Amino acid sequence: MDWSKFWGTIAAFFSDNVWNIIGFFAALLIGIVVIKILVVLTRKILIRAKVEEVARNFVLVLIKFVLWLVLVLILLSVVGVKVTGVVTALSAAILAVGMALQSNIANVANGIVIVVTKMFKKGDYIIVGDKEGSIIEINFLFTTLFTKDNKKVTIPNSTIVNSAVVNAGANPKRRVDFTFPVAYESDVEQVKKIVVDVMTSDGRVDLDPAPFCKLKEFNTSSLDFFANCWCDASDYWDVYYYVMENVFNEFKRYGVTVPFTQVEIREHTTPPVMPFNEEPLQKRVEKKREKAREPALKRAYEEAKKSLEDKIKNKKKKEVEKSENSDENK
Repeated sequence: MDWSKFWGTIAAFFSDNVWNIIGFFAALLIGIVVIKILVVLTRKILIRAKVEEVARNFVLVLIKFVLWLVLVLILLSVVGVKVTGVVTALSAAILAVGMALQSNIANVANGIVIVVTKMFKKGDYIIVGDKEGSIIEINFLFTTLFTKDNKKVTIPNSTIVNSAVVNAGANPKRRVDFTFPVAYESDVEQVKKIVVDVMTSDGRVDLDPAPFCKLKEFNTSSLDFFANCWCDASDYWDVYYYVMENVFNEFKRYGVTVPFTQVEIREHTTPPVMPFNEEPLQKRVEKKREKAREPALKRAYEEAKKSLEDKIKNKKKKEVEKSENSDENK
């Protein structure tokens, strides 16, 4: 290999394109500085506008991608590459990738919907179908939950947007509902007092509105009492378990019976009495029915048909008579 010729070619290239090379590095340096400045300014604007972190990160990533793409096209133009062909090829590549990642693009679009509409936020307790838990992360593809037993559940954003979502953590206060079945012989006023006293004894329960308990239903084997109280959303389960355990304990303290489903079984010692009418069945007597009238259209059709047949017969009869008369004349 002729190294002198090789280095001569390189030197000639740099000498012929010195201004293009200088323009390339100048554009690269200026472009990097401009991109960093624009990203920092955009981040500050989004923070001051109190945009959600997920939306903020997505906007920054999108802006970075667009700016770097523009910078690459500018650099290619500086070194003499035709940008039109590059843009065409890039558009085709983006279209192909978009077709291959339709489901992911749908998740991204629905993620934007979730963030923009503020359906829920990190820390909220949501229920989606048969999945429920506290939100630990929201991104533009998935929403991640931790269930009550500390399992991690990842739900695609498309599933969330296309389903009914119950957000139990949307408000700072929640109502805790209870149903307490007791025996029919129980004192109604005593049961209501026990339940209200238990709820009031917990300092996490709000006194405004006051705890509530009323007789709700006469069930198959019990009187069902409905009760509720209000508390902070974060105390929901602690209040629920406290009230359930202590109401059961107070019922036992005051002799209030909690019934269970009962089925009464009786044994017959004598054959069942089955009375019946000893008279035989009556003889059939046919009902006299009026003949149904024919529809007017059918009747008109029959009359027209008969009239036509009569005309044909009369015509044939006249032809026969005419023929006979002509024979006699001969």
